[in-house]
Amino acid sequence: MGKPTGFLDYKRQDKTAEDPRSRILHFREFHTPLSKDEQEIQGARCMACGVPFCQSGQMLNGMASGCPLHNLVPEWNDLIYNGNWEEAYYRLVKTNNFPEFTSRVCPALCENACTCGLHDEPVSTKANEYGIIENAYDKGYAAARPPKVRTGKKVAVIGSGPSGLAAADLLNRRGHSVTVYEREDKVGGLLRYGIPNMKLEKQVIDRKVKIMEEEGVTFKTGCNVGKDVKASAILKEYDKVILSCGASNPRDIKVPGRDADGIYFAVDFLKSTTKALWTDKAQANASTAARTADGANASTAARMADGANASTAARMVDGVRTFAATELKDGTYISARGKKVMVIGGGDTGNDCVGTSLRHGAASVLQLEMMPKAPDVRAENNPWPEWPRVCKTDYGQQEAIALFGHDPRVYQTTVKEFVKDKKGAVCKAVLVKLESKKDEKTGRPYMAEIAGSEYTVDVDLVLIAAGFLGSEEYVSKAFGVELDARTNIKTVPGEYGTNVKNVFTAGDMHRGQSLVVWAVHEGREAARQVDESLMGYTNLVI
Repeated sequence: MGKPTGFLDYKRQDKTAEDPRSRILHFREFHTPLSKDEQEIQGARCMACGVPFCQSGQMLNGMASGCPLHNLVPEWNDLIYNGNWEEAYYRLVKTNNFPEFTSRVCPALCENACTCGLHDEPVSTKANEYGIIENAYDKGYAAARPPKVRTGKKVAVIGSGPSGLAAADLLNRRGHSVTVYEREDKVGGLLRYGIPNMKLEKQVIDRKVKIMEEEGVTFKTGCNVGKDVKASAILKEYDKVILSCGASNPRDIKVPGRDADGIYFAVDFLKSTTKALWTDKAQANASTAARTADGANASTAARMADGANASTAARMVDGVRTFAATELKDGTYISARGKKVMVIGGGDTGNDCVGTSLRHGAASVLQLEMMPKAPDVRAENNPWPEWPRVCKTDYGQQEAIALFGHDPRVYQTTVKEFVKDKKGAVCKAVLVKLESKKDEKTGRPYMAEIAGSEYTVDVDLVLIAAGFLGSEEYVSKAFGVELDARTNIKTVPGEYGTNVKNVFTAGDMHRGQSLVVWAVHEGREAARQVDESLMGYTNLVI
C-alpha cells in the first residue's frame, strides 16, 4: 500500500496546533488540517507491511493494540495516495460509522501500532482519516442514503452516545425502524456533554444526526426511560431494545469535608460549560465548512458570525490577567474564573477540566495523580506493538505550562481532607504523598500513604475526575437486567443479549468506562446480534 519507498522518502507530517496562549482564548477546535496534497504524501508513507497491526484491534498485555473497528487503514492510505478520495471514503465507512468523531477524539490506537513507528515515526493515519471524512462532506459523498426497503421491525435504542448512535445507524441501514431515546435536551451523550468543544465542536455531531434523521432514524430527546417513560411501555412497543446509557456513575472522593461547597464532579463542570456555550442561534450561525482553495478543510473552528462562540479564557499580558469577550453568562455554568482550581484525576477527563478551567480564566490549576509518573520513553517490558505506557502531556497540560510555566500535575498524591471556610465553602485541601506497596496476601500492588507527608494547599474549586463506577442502576432495574460486580450490565462474554428477552446492551454500560472507538465497536456488534435475532440471519458486516 502507498508508495513502496514512501516511508523512506517522506517524513511524518501532522495537523498543526494553534499556540497554547492563543487557543485558550476560545472554545473552538484548534488544529489546522493538512492540505489534500500533503495528506496524499502522508498516505504514501504506509509501508505495505506484511501484518498491518494498525487495524488488528487485538489485546496485548491487557491493552488494545491497533484499531478496535479494524479500519482498513492501509487500503485507504493507498487510495488517497493515488488521489481516489471517494473510494477512500467508502472503505473508511465500511468499518467506522463516525470517522468525523474518531478522527477528532480517538487517541489513535492505529498510529501507536503502526509498523512504520517501530524505528521511525508512524503514518499520520488520524489526520488522513479526518481528511477523508471532511472531503466526503465537502464533495457530497457523505449525504444521506435512506434504506430502500423496510423490514417492519422496530428497535428502541436507549441512550444516544457513540454506541447507541452506531447501533441505530447500522440497524436503520438494514431497514429496521429505529427510535433513539435521550434523556438530555440534545443528542450525543458523552460526545456532546463529556467532551469539550475544543476537542469536538457540537455542530459536527448535529451534522451527522441530521443525516441520520434524513435516513429515517427517529430521535426523542428529553425522554428519561426508566423515570419519565416506563420500561414496560418500551418493551411493549418495540421488537428489540438496546440499552446504551453509558457508565455515568462518577467515582467520589470520600474524605472529611467532602460536603463543602465548591466541590463538583468533572462531568457536571464540563457539561455546564458546553450547555452555556450552545444556543440555537449559535447553532444556526455555526459552520464547519470553511475550506481552502483546493477543497481541504482548513478549519472546523469556523467563527460564529455573531461572535456567539467567543470564550472566557484568560491570559497574562505584562503580568496582568486579562479576559476575552464571552457568551458564557455568569450564573449559567460552574465557573473557574479567578479561582484556585484543583483537579483530582489524571486521565482524559482530568485534562479536559484543566483546559476548560484555563479558558474560564482560572487563577491557578493543580492536577492530582495517584500513580507514579510514567516513563518518557517505552520501557523494555513495554515493546511495540503494545500500547505505549509513556507520559503523555495533553493539550490542557500544555496550555497550563505555557500560561503558568510549569506542569500542573503532581504525582503519587491524593486528598486526605477538605477544609471549609466560615460559609461552608472549600478553601483548603490537605494532601498526602503516596508510595507503591504490595499486598502481602494477594501480591497485588496498591498505593499507600506516606506517614508525615501531609501538606496543605489553598483551593476554592475542586473538580473530581476520578473515573466512573458503572451504569446508573435505575435503568437496569427498570428493565430487570442483571449487573456484574462492576455494576455493568451482565452478558455472556462476547455477547450483547441480557438475561431479559429482547433486551440487549452496548457501550460503556456493558464494558465499563472506555474510549469512543470502543463504544462504536460495541454498538456495531450489538446491532449485528439484534439484526440476527430479528431476521434469523444477518448481512451486517462488522
